[in-house]
Amino acid sequence: MARRRDGRGRLVVHRHGSEGDGAVLTVPLEISTSYRARTKGLLGRDALDGAMLLSPASGVHTFGMRIPIDVAYLDRRLTVLAVRTMQPGRLGRPRLRARHVLEAEAGAMAEWGLDVGVQVTVEADQR
Repeated sequence: MARRRDGRGRLVVHRHGSEGDGAVLTVPLEISTSYRARTKGLLGRDALDGAMLLSPASGVHTFGMRIPIDVAYLDRRLTVLAVRTMQPGRLGRPRLRARHVLEAEAGAMAEWGLDVGVQVTVEADQR
């Protein structure tokens, strides 16, 4: 993944699923690459439209969060290594091969077809 700045963009999910439909889904994305933005993450929010990408990151926690979230751990090629749903007040186990973490409202990633082995692309908005 090319060097990115904090900002907005789109997450493109290249679904392959059991249907083998090869469909592509685009989701609004917040990109958090600075230490400050990654540290804040979704703290204090009641909702999220789309997803948040934390990069670099290999683990997350949900201390101080108000809502349960889905967490996807991505490798350097933006392939999903694991997907978990975390309740508020939990510490997630870091993934050794993870370089990026996606967060979304609980249940969203299942709706998007985001599962282990799925490839995603990040399209950052131009400033």
